[in-house]
Amino acid sequence: MKTLRLYYDNAYLTEFSGIVVHAEGNRVALNQSAFYPTSGGQPNDLGTLTFEDTAINVTDVTVEDDIVWHHLDRPIPEGAQVLGQIQWDRRFDHMQQHAGDHMIAGAVWQLFGGVTIGLHTGQEESTIDITMPEGKTHLTDEETAQVEKLVNERIQHNDPIRCWFPDDKELSSLPIRKKPTVNEHIRIVAMGDYEMVACGGTHPSTTGQIGPVKILSTAPSRGNMRLTFLAGMRAAEHYQACHRCVREIGTLLSADVHTAPATLEKLIQANAAQVKDVQSRLSEATLHMIRMSKHIRDGKFIYACHLPFADAAAMQQAAKELIAEENTLLLLSCRRDGGRMLLFARSRDVDVDMAALLRKTGARGGGKPDFAQGSTTEETVLDAALSLL
Repeated sequence: MKTLRLYYDNAYLTEFSGIVVHAEGNRVALNQSAFYPTSGGQPNDLGTLTFEDTAINVTDVTVEDDIVWHHLDRPIPEGAQVLGQIQWDRRFDHMQQHAGDHMIAGAVWQLFGGVTIGLHTGQEESTIDITMPEGKTHLTDEETAQVEKLVNERIQHNDPIRCWFPDDKELSSLPIRKKPTVNEHIRIVAMGDYEMVACGGTHPSTTGQIGPVKILSTAPSRGNMRLTFLAGMRAAEHYQACHRCVREIGTLLSADVHTAPATLEKLIQANAAQVKDVQSRLSEATLHMIRMSKHIRDGKFIYACHLPFADAAAMQQAAKELIAEENTLLLLSCRRDGGRMLLFARSRDVDVDMAALLRKTGARGGGKPDFAQGSTTEETVLDAALSLL
């Protein structure tokens, strides 16, 4: 027995009565239901079925062969009469996202010839997969703004949204945006005089109830374009979060919403210049301290030095400069995560395997015979390396 789907005629119906016609464990099918099952990229409704004064949670809703199955947290016997109640906040949010999808898909098709091939309404964001002409996989900022402006203008017109099942003759004459994915029992959704497509989902009765629409991004996805958007309260909450963020940034920068970006850019540039200067000074100090540790053994110049103020980058840069000189060996360390980072290196004319030497000290690491790196917690590691040379 097929389920009579009450949401087709009234998406605002939140309470209904029904009879359990099939019961399989913790899932039941009713003779009629207002619960929307997961399909077409739109998530299922949640709510309760009340049986003998006990509200039983509906945890999932699916459809198989036109039978809507309600998955419950406890069983209900076949033949039982129940009172269903839809979780309205979730239903209306999905109605806004779904109708927002129609509006955006219609606008992208009208403006750029993009054909929608998929929709997914997530818990936080919704996405539309679109095949664009000439393999295009994203919109420019200007094109995105154009779509967003057109959609929100149409929403403000508060045009009616009509859902119905036309007969074959009427269907053949309708200017639908794309070919239906089913061959029978085709339901049409029309918004104003600019959007018409086959769809079995739930929608508001007017475009104004969609609320604002915000396009977050367009990006490549499997050779197509994926457009991510928010509609209704999701878009309003996103605006509130962005406004708070900009206001707080402005306060920190002593700037307003309009001057904050330029002020921040200047601050970043000044900081980058200061960082570059500090790095240059650190490299000079590192190189000077290493040279101060120089001593000669068997005609070779050995530098053994712990650099308490240097970082790995400064130590590596100094090492590369020093091993360009002849007859040079470097045994260096700097602080790292409660221990020491090691760098053992030599010039090309010295026949010592620095990677093997590093391992012989008991340190962890390795590398090439002329340039090895590792780490240790032993403070006497450089003395140990010197004694092993």
